[in-house]
Amino acid sequence: MARIDKYHPVAGGFRAPLAADYAGSATPVGVGLDVNGRVTIGVSVTAVGIIGVLCKPDAIKAGQIVDIMTAGELVEFAGTAGTAYTANTTNGVISNAAASATQIRVGQTVEATRLVVRV
Repeated sequence: MARIDKYHPVAGGFRAPLAADYAGSATPVGVGLDVNGRVTIGVSVTAVGIIGVLCKPDAIKAGQIVDIMTAGELVEFAGTAGTAYTANTTNGVISNAAASATQIRVGQTVEATRLVVRV
């Protein structure tokens, strides 16, 4: 289960309310914002695209505030060393798929288990 390792609370991300209930996930997901500034999994209706990464293993209700990482490091990440990672704009799934209109780069691994997030 991935977890946050390095994160600067002032400059490494931002906080915003969730648009919908979130069941939690052992893997981080790419997120966007809706027209009301609420966090959505994947891209919502705005043109800003994937704007950060949510790493939250426990469930949380809509409207509650979550931390979105835009710069930091995740450890215990299931990846491949020296690989670029992208988030799918539809479901937020982070994978090593090539960047494209539907796969937005979120960072790269240094070690197989450490994802450096730079969104």
